[in-house]
Amino acid sequence: MLLKPNLKPNFDEFYSELYAERWTTLKQSLLADEVKVQRSCFAGHAHYFMDQASIRAAEALRVQPGDQVLDICAAPGGKTLILLERLQGKGSLIANEWSRDRRGRLEKVIEDHVPAEYRQCVQVTGFDGNQFGLKKENTFDRVLLDAPCSSERHLLHDDPTMNDWKESRTKQLAMRQYSLLCSALLALKPGGTLVYSTCSISNLENDGVIERLLKKKSDSVILDSDVSDLRDLEKTQFGFQIFPDCAQGAGPIYFSRLKKIKN
Repeated sequence: MLLKPNLKPNFDEFYSELYAERWTTLKQSLLADEVKVQRSCFAGHAHYFMDQASIRAAEALRVQPGDQVLDICAAPGGKTLILLERLQGKGSLIANEWSRDRRGRLEKVIEDHVPAEYRQCVQVTGFDGNQFGLKKENTFDRVLLDAPCSSERHLLHDDPTMNDWKESRTKQLAMRQYSLLCSALLALKPGGTLVYSTCSISNLENDGVIERLLKKKSDSVILDSDVSDLRDLEKTQFGFQIFPDCAQGAGPIYFSRLKKIKN
């Protein structure tokens, strides 16, 4: 698609350029109702409704019992439940959420869906995610950064500013995401695993962020693309994506798994 000189693309033009002829069907799938599954992470507790694609992203961290885990942007809490399920009551999890309102929702999800004996493993905090790299360097075995993003599916459904969308929106978010990703990497122990995920379909916020990290921090981080279950996953240059037009309504989710090789 060729745009006139100095003419900034609107929402449809931007994503049409990214996805070409696929954009029509992809947009239709984004406009359709979300498909969620019931997941009970702990026997005897209420089911939590979440996107199957989000479960895949959380499971990609491969948490093991005894790990010290950080979930930097944890609300609303679905991925946090998956991480706690994997810990099996051993180790620790910091579930961090900067927004007070969203943090309240996170605390309620943990209270409603996690047995008391397992809640002892989790601490809910409310810091700016950039603080972890400064104050908790080389602390965690595994870090999940489910970064704030464009969330185009929700944007299409209910954002009154949709008509005012600008390309600068996704560019600004990518800058924030990169800052949080650098913090996550600093907080990770050498040899530890980091999963970066978004629910965006903008390449600027997905592979673009990972590419920048790999270029800037090539001496301290490498990709870990070993995924045994490729079901519904579409490989990108630096990660994986699940799109609702090809995954029975699940997604969208992007995730990339990284290994820290030294400080």
